[in-house]
Amino acid sequence: MTEQPDARPESAAGGFRLWMLVPVLGALAVLAVFMLGLQREGDIRDLPSTFIGKPAPEFSLPPLYADRPGFSTADLKADGVKLVNIWASWCVPCRAEHPKLTELAGMGLTVHGINYKDTEEGAKRFLDELGDPFTLIGADRNGRTGIEWGVYGVPETFVVDGEGRIIYKHIGPITGDQIQTKILPAVEQARANRASSGG
Repeated sequence: MTEQPDARPESAAGGFRLWMLVPVLGALAVLAVFMLGLQREGDIRDLPSTFIGKPAPEFSLPPLYADRPGFSTADLKADGVKLVNIWASWCVPCRAEHPKLTELAGMGLTVHGINYKDTEEGAKRFLDELGDPFTLIGADRNGRTGIEWGVYGVPETFVVDGEGRIIYKHIGPITGDQIQTKILPAVEQARANRASSGG
């Protein structure tokens, strides 16, 4: 009498192969969520700040350098349009962005800096290496001022008009042609606002 082959091992093997796919499918799901998050990063950058059109938050920061003044809200209410850049020496995108800030300062724009959750040594070393485009620098050691400005993460740059109102918020590093397409149009809007208000 011929023995019939037992079908159970084959079906068990088939089931085993199906269970092997579960971790792979799980990994693909995680990857899909990650990719969706990357695609939505542009959306986050385009979110309007709740501060737009409103006065900058009240703050007063000590100086980074002992022989220079600190930085406070009062500094935003004089001498026309200015940029406020929130940066740190440990921030890799800040390093990539720094030549753009130098370019903006070279155009005659006032650029102030808020050094965020950094060490004095690290911040000074960063500026010694890359140059210092800032008119004023305040040291936000505990990050409290950054929180009050609604910072998502460094770098961030704000265009502030001559009355201390925030006109534009740029999240992330200024790159490529964004000086021409984002920053300078916001500067011109701030100047126009100032002119129309009689300032």
